[in-house]
Amino acid sequence: MSYELIIVLDFGGQYNQLIARRVREANVYAEVMHFDTPIDEIIAKKPKGIIFTGGPSVVYEDDAPKVDPEIFELGIPILGICYGSQLMGYTLGGEVAKATQREYGKTDMTVETSHSLFKDVSKNTVAWMSHTYYVSNPPEGFTVTASTDSCPVAAMANEVKKLYAVQFHPEVNHTPEGQKMLENFLINICKCKQDWVMTDFAQEQIAKLKDQIGNKKVLLALSGGVDSSVAAVLIHRAVGKQLTCIFVDHGLLRKNEGDDVERIFGEEFDMNIIRVNCEDQFLGKLAGVDDPERKRKIIGEEFIRVFEAEAKKIGTVDFLVQGTIYPDVIESGTKNAAVIKSHHNVGGLPDHVDFKEIIEPLRDLFKDEVRNVGRAVDIPEFLVSRQPFPGPGLAIRVIGAITKDKLDILRDADYIFREEVKKAGIAKGLGQYFAVLTNLRSVGVMGDERTYDYTVALRSVDTSDFMTADWSRIPYDVLAKVSNRIVNEVNHVNRICYDITSKPPATIEWE
Repeated sequence: MSYELIIVLDFGGQYNQLIARRVREANVYAEVMHFDTPIDEIIAKKPKGIIFTGGPSVVYEDDAPKVDPEIFELGIPILGICYGSQLMGYTLGGEVAKATQREYGKTDMTVETSHSLFKDVSKNTVAWMSHTYYVSNPPEGFTVTASTDSCPVAAMANEVKKLYAVQFHPEVNHTPEGQKMLENFLINICKCKQDWVMTDFAQEQIAKLKDQIGNKKVLLALSGGVDSSVAAVLIHRAVGKQLTCIFVDHGLLRKNEGDDVERIFGEEFDMNIIRVNCEDQFLGKLAGVDDPERKRKIIGEEFIRVFEAEAKKIGTVDFLVQGTIYPDVIESGTKNAAVIKSHHNVGGLPDHVDFKEIIEPLRDLFKDEVRNVGRAVDIPEFLVSRQPFPGPGLAIRVIGAITKDKLDILRDADYIFREEVKKAGIAKGLGQYFAVLTNLRSVGVMGDERTYDYTVALRSVDTSDFMTADWSRIPYDVLAKVSNRIVNEVNHVNRICYDITSKPPATIEWE
């Protein structure tokens, strides 16, 4: 089945992924493409609509990203957001000017509800603004459809040509009625049928994999995380015992996770699984290393070496499976994406494993979609909804140099935190929560004795997209119980801190 498509043209905006996710949340398939994608390639994909993202450029400067003006003559509905709005206005003969005062944050906005983009939207609403430049004079044929006190053209439209532009960001949670606006564009303007459904995707993917693999052999690196787990079950549903999973236990997992992975996939799912216990090997390579990017690279390289050694014992396989998901592809591969952290799923392919082709069954999916595919193929909820966990594991939650003792301290502290959050019944409302072992030691008093031990930081965030996040307001009594238990039950910890920093300016992980 081919799905209806919305193309998100990326002009370097920080929310390009988020726009695509919001479209998909409306059950419409979206794909992020670079702004200079040839017009013929866009036409060939037969999109139902096109969205221009924001971006940091000034539209009338020589090096600013542009589009072929022909795109506005294709008859395909277009929505321009922020820079995309300015680009549409400027290209079609309007004027763009620098604002006397930069507009940033939540802004009261008045909209013309008679226009299709604002159907059923409150006349007086709130929008998230983030701009220095704006359309000061719309092109011929456009009508102003929204305004704020400092932005007279907060939105404009040419209903005849189905061209729409908004200076604000409807895709962020800070624009409360933003999703309604996007769905007006998708459903009322682009006439999308909303046929992007994960249960259908799962069954189609299994059938496609069965056809692609036939009776050949498949190899997969299983970490026990959501992505590799869902990929493994999809392949297993397609070809059964033709799949072999290699589980590299590098000693950087959370408490009991190695045993859980072996039990769940080996016994409950009845998969071929090879567990490789190599904690000493990884810790030897990491000894004395405190730089987080070096940690990531060492772990990635060592993982590949271990995986290669085990794969050679199996011999030639036809397919290698990777749990790559769409954000990995965008962040590691687009021309506009800044590298915040290196991704170990993209670009780090084993050079010496004897395989003929790579399969990436989740490559087009965002994380929440991967979880829904997992549910569609009956993976247990506790596994599907498990906390996000970085590829390098606890290595980047132990700040500074890593030792087995530090890892064990963190494992126990983190287990207590997660256990108490679950007992309190608040786990489902939190985006992500975990403990960090800082490299800070401080003076304490325990049983009339002076101590000089580690500080554990607790981190919990509320987020729907992991691109922005706010710190969670966990009840004080829960935090008190967690703190009490950790200092009483975990040796060498005498102080607990709670991280109350949002993203941005911080990232969710500490390293």
